[in-house]
Amino acid sequence: MKFQTNIPLQEVSTQFDYEDKILLLGSCFSENIGKRLAYYKFQSITNPFGILFNPVSIATVIEAAVHNKTFTEVDVFKIEGVWKSFVAHSDLNALNRLQAVINLQEAQQQLREQLQTASHLFITLGTSWVYRHIESDSIVANCHKVPQKEFSKELLSVDAVTQSLSKTITLIKGYNPNINITFTISPVRHLKDGFIENTQSKSHLITAVHQLVNDKNILYFPAYEIMMDELRDYRFYTLDMLHPSGQAIDYIWGKFMEVYTSAKAKNIAKEVHAIQKGLKHRPFNAESDNHQLFVQKLQMRIHRLQQEYQHMVFNTESEL
Repeated sequence: MKFQTNIPLQEVSTQFDYEDKILLLGSCFSENIGKRLAYYKFQSITNPFGILFNPVSIATVIEAAVHNKTFTEVDVFKIEGVWKSFVAHSDLNALNRLQAVINLQEAQQQLREQLQTASHLFITLGTSWVYRHIESDSIVANCHKVPQKEFSKELLSVDAVTQSLSKTITLIKGYNPNINITFTISPVRHLKDGFIENTQSKSHLITAVHQLVNDKNILYFPAYEIMMDELRDYRFYTLDMLHPSGQAIDYIWGKFMEVYTSAKAKNIAKEVHAIQKGLKHRPFNAESDNHQLFVQKLQMRIHRLQQEYQHMVFNTESEL
């Protein structure tokens, strides 16, 4: 008897390996996948500007990077003693104005370099709901606890999302024609917008993305559909009943690996995982001969990997 329906998946022809560079942008689901890519020692960078939820804000930072924008003091503001920017997440906040500008400029340079060199880009869209700063008439990435009266809330239409994503693709492909772009929709439910409103929001994103997948040779990974269908049970959510649990993320990560990584990369990832578990091991007697032999063999395994992949750096403790 079958107790689950499965989303049909196929390996893509443009799989990545350990020689490739991977860039992830978008919602907190990008962070979850990015952490696993880092754990398995792939060459990956996640969200230089911090978590970005809506397609317009993602397009804004990509345009800044491609056009090599110089951020200045006008791009930051002070509230509650902290300097912030409407184009970035609070990760880039600073206690003085100059540092806030430096943080933006460094993020721009990192994103610019990654867009130029990445072989694969994964963009995770979280919501079609946006907040427009009334005074500047611009959609913000984060409201940063600025009083609500200074914003208007809008639901981006399918056409608006499509235009924003199309602009993003054109900018990226013009800058790096060889990059492989995949969109995915975050499985995180934004119920602060309302149950029906969350469904509207996700449906606008899905409809817009699939217009581009069909027309522009852009790929789509069904993270949202896997969560909604294959993992259709609240035991796969965290205590807030909104975010996927660690078990759910691991499951979706396994599907992601099936689709996007080569056979060689899968084997190397298994070796990396074994090393990570070895580094996490805490012996009863660290001075024993058996443990010293274990450490020696582990260091030899690390050395063999690093000879082939010089970018790999292992910490004394596992990252996850």
